[in-house]
Amino acid sequence: MDPMNPGPEEYGHDNDEFAERTPVEDTPPRPPIPALAGSAGGPARVVQLVSGDFLLTVNPVDGSEIEPCRPGEEPPEPTRRGPEDRADVRRAGLPPVPAGPASPELPLLERQEERERLVRLLARGRSVRLTGPSGSGRTALLDAVAADCADIAPDGVIRLSGYRQTPTDLLHALFATVFDAPSYRPDRAALLAKVRGIGAVVVLDDLEFGSGALEELLEATPECAYLVAATPDVPAPSADSHLEEVFLGGLGRSSTLELLERAVARPLTDDEASWAGDLWFESEGLPLRFVQAGALLRQRDALRGTDPGDQDEPGVFDAPESRDVPLPSLAEGAAPVVLLASRLSESARDTLRFAVALGGEVPHQAHLPALVGDTHADAALGELVSCGLLTPVGSRYRLAAGVSTQLEAGGYAEGAAGRAHTAAQHYAWWTGHPSVSPARAAAEADAVLAAMTMLIPSDEDGHPSAAVLLARTAAPAFATGLHWGAWERILRSGQEAARIAGEVAEEAYFHHELGVLALCAGQLDRARAELEASIGLRGALADKRGTVAGRRALALVADRSGGVVLGGRTPAGEEVPAARSEESASPPRGIPSPFPQLRSPEPTGETTPLVTRQPAASGASFGLAGARRLLVSGARRNMVAAGAGALLAVVLGTVVTLGATSEGNDVPGKGKSEQSANEDNGLDGGLNADEPTDGSTPRPGDGGDQGGTSGNTGATGGSARPGESGSASSPSTTGGGGTSTGGGGTTTGGGTTTGGTTGSPSTSGTTGSPSTSGSTGSPSSGGPGAGGTDAGGTDAGGTDTGGTDAGGTDAGGTDAGGTDAGGTDAGGTDAGGTDAGGTDAGGTDTGGTTADPSGGTSPSSSAS
Repeated sequence: MDPMNPGPEEYGHDNDEFAERTPVEDTPPRPPIPALAGSAGGPARVVQLVSGDFLLTVNPVDGSEIEPCRPGEEPPEPTRRGPEDRADVRRAGLPPVPAGPASPELPLLERQEERERLVRLLARGRSVRLTGPSGSGRTALLDAVAADCADIAPDGVIRLSGYRQTPTDLLHALFATVFDAPSYRPDRAALLAKVRGIGAVVVLDDLEFGSGALEELLEATPECAYLVAATPDVPAPSADSHLEEVFLGGLGRSSTLELLERAVARPLTDDEASWAGDLWFESEGLPLRFVQAGALLRQRDALRGTDPGDQDEPGVFDAPESRDVPLPSLAEGAAPVVLLASRLSESARDTLRFAVALGGEVPHQAHLPALVGDTHADAALGELVSCGLLTPVGSRYRLAAGVSTQLEAGGYAEGAAGRAHTAAQHYAWWTGHPSVSPARAAAEADAVLAAMTMLIPSDEDGHPSAAVLLARTAAPAFATGLHWGAWERILRSGQEAARIAGEVAEEAYFHHELGVLALCAGQLDRARAELEASIGLRGALADKRGTVAGRRALALVADRSGGVVLGGRTPAGEEVPAARSEESASPPRGIPSPFPQLRSPEPTGETTPLVTRQPAASGASFGLAGARRLLVSGARRNMVAAGAGALLAVVLGTVVTLGATSEGNDVPGKGKSEQSANEDNGLDGGLNADEPTDGSTPRPGDGGDQGGTSGNTGATGGSARPGESGSASSPSTTGGGGTSTGGGGTTTGGGTTTGGTTGSPSTSGTTGSPSTSGSTGSPSSGGPGAGGTDAGGTDAGGTDTGGTDAGGTDAGGTDAGGTDAGGTDAGGTDAGGTDAGGTDAGGTDTGGTTADPSGGTSPSSSAS
């Protein structure tokens, strides 16, 4: 299909007979769609707005997208409107002139004193609160005062409606009236900076808040003088407020009679005057009651003029009491709504029924023909206004005070749910139509919201879904029209309706929009909660595009919050694992460590040797473990010293093993006290740890084999391998088995065989050899006394080679024979002290004993 000449199916007319009969080439091309979202079949309206320092893209399909404004995309500085522009804005904010018969002009009676007082106070820059009951004529008095104050302030007079408005909504309305800033909604700081310089007389009708909220409004605009009108049930200003209070009461009896005569455009008869006097006493002189009473008298006159032949009777209106149409009773005069409605046209009565169904909101007169089903229904608005059943509220009308209650009592509420459903379907079509501007849609927000409010608790099938459709279509229009108070209300109503209807995708959309709205308002906690709810729902639906939009907005929330999202989540919505005692918490996508986290052994306070059986490790895994130990230990000690100590352990193990196996009558692995590393074993000149042989320097991948296994393998076939704990390889209480914390350090330089003639004569190590229990000698952790003076002698295993350097801190201590090599990993629980601090240097082969759990005989007999 040609995109420039779309067919009927793109506009919701798949089976349109007229479209089938009309050739496409004869149809003039449609003008480009200006903007709005496509319930009418056109493309979705995507509009960009600037809110503070955010660039907001209103996307009706996947949800609005928000991002910081890039350099060069900031909106222009708002310009102040001139007098002509302000006049245009003021006229646009007035209610439309109703079609139909014109209402009679009624004077403002008994209000001259209040009028002059209000003008004087406003001219001095004082703010006034005008309090009066509903129907007392507050709006008429405000109109007169506004006309008198037109030239007082530099920014003129600004008329605002406080009906269902918050202080923030009123500040934005004040900003939009004075400044020209299309598609721009300032943040809180910029808004306060702009409105602070506005100097105008603000006439605020139907205010619904007081106390601290009213003080907030007044403090934000110190150069404005306010004339605020409210009912007595609205909270009063705070005690320290500078507002002047003016109370507006009812009219006197004579004034009500004059008002009634003006309403009927003739003098009253005696009966009518007496009836009006009784009505004045009952209604306390409220002008609205006499406007409605005048409508009753006009209807009575009209009924008298409809009788056959009354046109031929002279003086009909000179003697109206002669007719058979009686005056209304006092009860009907006090509650005249049902009687008035019964004498109106059918279209007017249907309009009243729709108004009751919408909670008192009256649809614009342009919608009445479609709702009522009568092409002339727009004239019904004029009938209702002339009867005093409607009152202006901002740029629209709603039922006057007490009218809705009387209509409900008269049966006008029957079928209200069905009419609300009809109105919702109509508004869903209308707000999504391409020809409807966002400003027009926002002006009808109260009626749209009223239709949704009636449908959400309805039990009838399809009503919650109709509310979801209406909210889905109208919400982008309200956002684009910068009516964000209505945008928030319709999003919350739509989310509730979607939850009731079970439409998860739409519920996720409303959560996303609420999160974006909260982010624009600076409410980060609320934005985070709404966006996380939306991401969760869209993730369950596998909605990738919506999830991406939600994650982007959530990342922006995290950025404004200062990093990781509160509540243990990353900017992408992922949970952060709880921090353990040995490592810091980091996001799951942080840079991983090349080696697993090592845990330091915790001291248990026990001195009994712990021998456990571990499965044999392969060479590859053992090499990786060794590399890990050496790399970690190298961060704490000199790697060169550790390698030298490990080489010394290899030499000592080899020499001691050769000496032990040189006597044929000796049992392998059972050393004598005479055996030592001396000059006869080829170690002239002592043991030099500073001159290792070529090829014997340990590599980072050799692990625990560097000081234990290589020596045993070259001497006897009964050497222990890593992971084996047999009787021939298990270290005794004297050897390197040790406790789980430091036994390996003890055995590296303190084995019985390695100890020379000056060392301990037996394997029990009672003289000076540090045992596993650490009862005598040096500490069992493999420190400087691990191969101390008594156990290893001064030359061979003493201070120089078996002490601090080789078997002490470096080789047999913390690094090689301590925690890493001879401790928990190599000489402790893992290998049983076999490699560095166990079998090779002073363990099984030459003098070690075995802690045999079975109590059997082993080569290390001293253990028993």
